[in-house]
Amino acid sequence: MLRPQIAGWKALYLWGFLLRAGVWERDLACPQWPHLALRRPRRRENYISHESLRAERSRVLPGKIYVLEDRSEASRMAAQRVFPLSCVVQQYAWGKLGSNSEVARLLASSDPLAQISEDKPYAELWMGTHPRGDAKILDNRISQKTLGQWIADNQDSLGSKVKDTFNGKLPFLFKVLSVETALSIQAHPNKELAEKLHLQAPQHYPDANHKPEMAIALTPFQGLCGFRPVEEIVTFLTKVPEFQFLIGDNAAAQLKQSLSQDSEAVTSALRSCFSHLMKSEKKVVVEQLNLLVKRISQQDCVECMACSDNTVRAGLTPKFIDVPTLCEMLSYTPSPSQDRLFPPARSPEDPYLSVYNPPVPDFTVMKVEVPGSVTEYKVLALDSASILLVVQGTVTASSPTAQATIPLKRGGVLFIGANESVSLKLTVPEDLLMFRACCLL
Repeated sequence: MLRPQIAGWKALYLWGFLLRAGVWERDLACPQWPHLALRRPRRRENYISHESLRAERSRVLPGKIYVLEDRSEASRMAAQRVFPLSCVVQQYAWGKLGSNSEVARLLASSDPLAQISEDKPYAELWMGTHPRGDAKILDNRISQKTLGQWIADNQDSLGSKVKDTFNGKLPFLFKVLSVETALSIQAHPNKELAEKLHLQAPQHYPDANHKPEMAIALTPFQGLCGFRPVEEIVTFLTKVPEFQFLIGDNAAAQLKQSLSQDSEAVTSALRSCFSHLMKSEKKVVVEQLNLLVKRISQQDCVECMACSDNTVRAGLTPKFIDVPTLCEMLSYTPSPSQDRLFPPARSPEDPYLSVYNPPVPDFTVMKVEVPGSVTEYKVLALDSASILLVVQGTVTASSPTAQATIPLKRGGVLFIGANESVSLKLTVPEDLLMFRACCLL
């Protein structure tokens, strides 16, 4: 997804002439020995502790099989596959400040001890196992401290297909974004390019994984994604002299001529226009931007992507900028914004469930809307590990492997192991809104 950025919101006006605008409305988109105990023989097997084996050596009969029985708390809890999470907040400069941020509000609602700083940005809530934001497990009966550590020791919880396909790792990263100002002009590399960039410059490209992503609007959301139809860009070149100035006469003429030529000519002309714009001198760009002012609304969304933090940036950011790579890697195929939007599919099994299933194997997002008149909701069991986010409502969760019910309210996050059934009881008569990220292979 190509996001806008170079010198603030005003810059969006320039790139908006070239890039396709899309508007997302809501709904579119070995335990310790002290814990071992002696038990009576059963079915030809003798159970005895390590301590008893030493203390009662004279009672141990030769030729018998003795099995050490583990009664530790850690062992009893090993089967627990549903538990709450505390997730990491990223305070990027473009995020909304303090309690204006949906990310901060979700955090404060789920954690009464959370301290929200009104002068700091709360840009993203990360729900997953990425090294830069591995979620903490909120259950002190589980020995592992983070979700990544737990999955490494319990890979079967991913589901058999997911475990085999993604080498025992959670393949997705689930997020909430609260956007105040423009994000960087950016694109994400495919798998082949990600591996190459990571090898060449791991300090700038920390992952060797690709990063397809999908955003689902929580509030009216507008972004720039892909390239507009050539006819629209040509119209802007004619009507907006500042845009024409930065593109240059030769590149503008080439694009106009491509209207009557084949797709290869269009691709070449678009690459030329975009490269001229991105490689313009900063001083010249600022001069032209001062002539253009565009007010952009603030926005919030749920986002899911492959588990990667690889981004190739070209402006509107203090981070590493790599204009040549960005200009080279893009797909210069113009099309209407509607081509990048797809409505969810209603589940034939669950009247409250909508499924966003993008054309990539790494992730799927489900939206659950349960009316307040319903007292209990059964979460669909999947052959995939999943992460559930409560955006609205208050429930208690229970499952066969959980030792106790788990209270969840707005901002609460729940990990659900593969093939686990979870029951949610609505404890407050208000509508329930949740999003669930998973991997459906």
